[in-house]
Amino acid sequence: MELPNSIVITGATGAIGGALALTYATHGCRLLLLGQNAERLSALAQACESKGARVICQQMDLRDIAALRAWAATVFATEIPDLLIANAGVNINLTDDPAGERWEDIERLMDVNLRATQALVHAVLPFMRRRGRGQIALVSSLAGYYGLPMTPSYSASKAAVKAYGEALRGWLAPEGVQVSVIMPGYVASPMCDAMPGPKPFLWSPERAARVIRRGLAANRARISFPFPLNWGSWWLAVLPASMSQRILHWIGYRV
Repeated sequence: MELPNSIVITGATGAIGGALALTYATHGCRLLLLGQNAERLSALAQACESKGARVICQQMDLRDIAALRAWAATVFATEIPDLLIANAGVNINLTDDPAGERWEDIERLMDVNLRATQALVHAVLPFMRRRGRGQIALVSSLAGYYGLPMTPSYSASKAAVKAYGEALRGWLAPEGVQVSVIMPGYVASPMCDAMPGPKPFLWSPERAARVIRRGLAANRARISFPFPLNWGSWWLAVLPASMSQRILHWIGYRV
């Protein structure tokens, strides 16, 4: 597969998003980077431009779905990306509050992790389908296999992204539009640091970005890593739920 020349990356100011931008930044490549932190966006743009890429930055709060859809409609009408990486995501955890997750936090998480992803895909699909080619990468998580007790809403959002991407791939493959679901394990980042529970097989963002790029180039349906954690997470989904819950409790995934 030819390397993409035009790439949109959401959550570019995050660990994986930033590493992906730098991995793809080459002479002749056009990067459109979305993120909330203007300072980090600017620094990332300079780093990518130093590698020869042409960069456009868009500071945006993805919770504003109407603004996101309006922006996407305008941008995609003038330039159809070869690759859209829906990477933006947030996490919330259960705390000592007996009430559990706050509803306002759940809404924010679902807006960013799921609704913004669907809005972008919905906006770009008519153009990719009409052209007869394109690639979409949706960042889920190994938590999408089986919900972790400390992060019920995060796990739910990532399971939804996984199912959404798998369904899209089956629908769009005959039309030349490729869809891959990315399921990382623990990747070093402030969001990862804030998550409770053990973090086995921690990867650097740079290593994750290299594996993701290779997987997308090969049009893999599912890009999940690292192997030991991926294998274990897959078994959690296969085993009886009561057994999976006991395993998670035994290894330290409990509130």
